[in-house]
Amino acid sequence: MKRHLELNTHISGKFNQELENLTNSVLTMGGEVEQQLIDTITAIRENNASLAERVLLNDLKINSMEVQIDDECMRIIAKRNPTASDLRLIMTVSRATTDIERIGDEICRIAKLVTKDKLPPSDLVLGGMLMIAEKVVFMMRGTFDAFARQDEKSAVAVYEQDEAIDKKHKELLKQTANEMQNNQTDMQKWFDVLWAIRSLERIGDRCKNLCEYILFLTYGKDVRHSSMKKIVKKLMK
Repeated sequence: MKRHLELNTHISGKFNQELENLTNSVLTMGGEVEQQLIDTITAIRENNASLAERVLLNDLKINSMEVQIDDECMRIIAKRNPTASDLRLIMTVSRATTDIERIGDEICRIAKLVTKDKLPPSDLVLGGMLMIAEKVVFMMRGTFDAFARQDEKSAVAVYEQDEAIDKKHKELLKQTANEMQNNQTDMQKWFDVLWAIRSLERIGDRCKNLCEYILFLTYGKDVRHSSMKKIVKKLMK
């Protein structure tokens, strides 16, 4: 069953515009973070320190966007006293911006491998990181597309992509552990690599959170800490 969020028709057309602007702000912030990850992948592949540094500097912009969106959420709540679907939208936006900002933080941790000359001294590990990163970009793109269209079925499909990322993450950890045993000259570098690998996996988790928020937005049900398959089966009846 296809269900779309029906926003209330307000006497004030300005209120409608405020809600639309709020949604667009989240998507703009998401687009910035997606580009951050793409640039980080390029920086790793090319060992481009200047590009990685630009990623770190641009994180300040993402942090500022989070604050601005949160301020706007609070202003609308105070001024408009929203209810029902309007309030769900504002709550969803507030939750989403927190996760998007934290995605930006994880990306910065990965980018620092380049700025601090900490790239793994192993083509196998490096290649595994890039492969996972590409999967994460695909998942992130699908997440924001589902958010833009308020499409719960797409959100569920994106949510399930995280299983493949988790599997590759575990495989890469094993490969990295083996490489660490064979090359123990700079253990601190390896520890930084492990943290960056963990950050890639955490970005996937954050995208899962965003997909859960989409279901909250469209159905009004909080599905966090629940079995997604059971919840979806129940909601889709």
